[in-house]
Amino acid sequence: MAWTRNLLRRQAAGAIALLLILGMYLVAYTPQASAADRRDAAQRYHFDPLSIALPGGYPQQTIRKVNGKYAGISAWISSVGAAIAMNDIDGDGLANDLCVTDVRTDRVFITPVPGFKESRYPAFALDPGRLPMNPAVAPMGCVPGDYNEDGRMDLLVYWWGRTPVLFLARSGATTTGPGAYQPTEVVTPRTAPDGTYAGAKWNTNSVSVADFDGDGHEDIYIGNYFPDSPVLDDTLDGGVAMNLSMSDAHNGGADHILLHKGAAGSTAYADQGAVMPTRLSRGWTLASTATDLDGDLLPELYIANDFGPDGLLVNRSTPGHVVFTPVSGDDSRAVTPKSKRLGHDSFKGMGVDVADLDADGLYDLYVGNITTSFGIQESNFAFINTAADNAELRRKLRGGAAPFHDRSSELNLAWSGWSWDVKVADFTNSGVPDIVQTAGFVKGTVNRWAQLQELATANDTLLSNPTFWPHVQPGDDIAGGQHLLFHARMPDGRYADLSPGLGLDIPVPTRGIAIGDADGDGRLDMAVARQWDTPVFYHNSSPGTGAFLGLRLRHDATAGATGSPAVGAEVTVTTPDGRKLLGRVDGGSGHSGKRSFDVVVGLGQVTAPVTADLAWRDRDGTAHSQKLTLTPGWHDLSLGTQAREEHS
Repeated sequence: MAWTRNLLRRQAAGAIALLLILGMYLVAYTPQASAADRRDAAQRYHFDPLSIALPGGYPQQTIRKVNGKYAGISAWISSVGAAIAMNDIDGDGLANDLCVTDVRTDRVFITPVPGFKESRYPAFALDPGRLPMNPAVAPMGCVPGDYNEDGRMDLLVYWWGRTPVLFLARSGATTTGPGAYQPTEVVTPRTAPDGTYAGAKWNTNSVSVADFDGDGHEDIYIGNYFPDSPVLDDTLDGGVAMNLSMSDAHNGGADHILLHKGAAGSTAYADQGAVMPTRLSRGWTLASTATDLDGDLLPELYIANDFGPDGLLVNRSTPGHVVFTPVSGDDSRAVTPKSKRLGHDSFKGMGVDVADLDADGLYDLYVGNITTSFGIQESNFAFINTAADNAELRRKLRGGAAPFHDRSSELNLAWSGWSWDVKVADFTNSGVPDIVQTAGFVKGTVNRWAQLQELATANDTLLSNPTFWPHVQPGDDIAGGQHLLFHARMPDGRYADLSPGLGLDIPVPTRGIAIGDADGDGRLDMAVARQWDTPVFYHNSSPGTGAFLGLRLRHDATAGATGSPAVGAEVTVTTPDGRKLLGRVDGGSGHSGKRSFDVVVGLGQVTAPVTADLAWRDRDGTAHSQKLTLTPGWHDLSLGTQAREEHS
């Protein structure tokens, strides 16, 4: 008996280790959909790839000129900047125009969506005119919006190397072309004696537009990546830095809230200074979303940071005064690591979107990170809202706790590659959301994963100096063969990537995703920006799609003008069988892709009228709500003190 006890004691450590390994396997293991199940699911979808027309004649580049300090990692520095937005830019009532930021030419192009009504106007480049520029400035993205509230669609372009520029639609323009826009500074710059730009060197990678202070006018969030520095100035060798840590870096460029000032129709904005916690503001921001999570019509702000913690800021603002309060995940389960708790993660936040992923009538968050096996294996986040209702959510958020728990592993959404933009949308109008996710980093022929892994485990004191980074130059490859992912929900509730079966698995690094209904048929189409390659438009011709409720929500028009898109307006649709489906007018969520302002809610097999609960702020900042009974299909609604349906 004694020898048995001694044997058990000697083997106890090994037995415990085996039990731990088995337990972790059971926790981490996610059953995968079979090939047959994926094929069956893919038959519900169909996308026709179409080429996007861009103007020719511009000088082409295959990599950026960079500061001499970055010469060894020039391909790394050149890994962002492809962006795309989809909206109704020419005012024909359809989201059939694209704003494309092309890294190959460092130009921003306006072009019709290919296919339906594509010959309305020739593609053209936005011209900054006499605004000061210099060779070290490059565009990073485009955000459509009515910034002067005159009913015409304007365009905000953000850059590396300078502050943003508004391209305001001219009131007298009769055609869509470069002369139809007046370039206007958002922040007054400094101009050098030779006429070139000499102002603040913002290096912006994310912009979200929303009415942060609740005064009825949209404001602008600017998320910067590098510290204000000459990143793209190849005449200099220095004055730049890299992140101080791979998991807790807070030396990036400061973020900004530009608050709308002045009377209605003004384009005056005031920088609000330090309204965000410094550690969050100085993160290396790649994506953001401004969405009202708790139903008070004040948008919360989620900031996705590279190299360290993301942050969720609860909005407690009043007109003219922006007040944000950071909150942290309240998940105290023993199996939840700190790195997967909201506000505490150490991952590489690359993209974010908001949607109801578990069909409980409350918003959840989906965040894309770097998740590459035998490379850098982190995890995406599917932060599921566990509050009972908006009242409980509001109470918890105001107490500093965010009741969002990560369920990415059990939903089979944890791993997707070197992720960037994410967009959640219902492409078959089934009432169940799909998730599209871009992926890939630097495409080449020499695999540099091993050197990157060495860097990731190096002492943090070396990281801020680019000299100590491994070479990532033309010809080097890190995740260059990864492709766009299309996550669809399977019958067991988990998601599966259907991109191979849909012809979307092209091994080219992708960046931004734009979504909208280009031809008015109720099926959401999408456009994808690809880094150092041509963008592509995917027309949705999925068979047997369900019914939909399409809403074009606009503010009441002033005399002689069309109403502006009601950014931030919310809708909760209740179907006859009791399902609650959410929609919103999104001012610009994600990394470098921007969806249209149209709200399309998939209803499934519904033919009867549905109830739509609308909530919005008017131009005076007054909150309103109204319940409407609407038939499936498109509706144009004007939002003032009441919601009125407009009939053409």
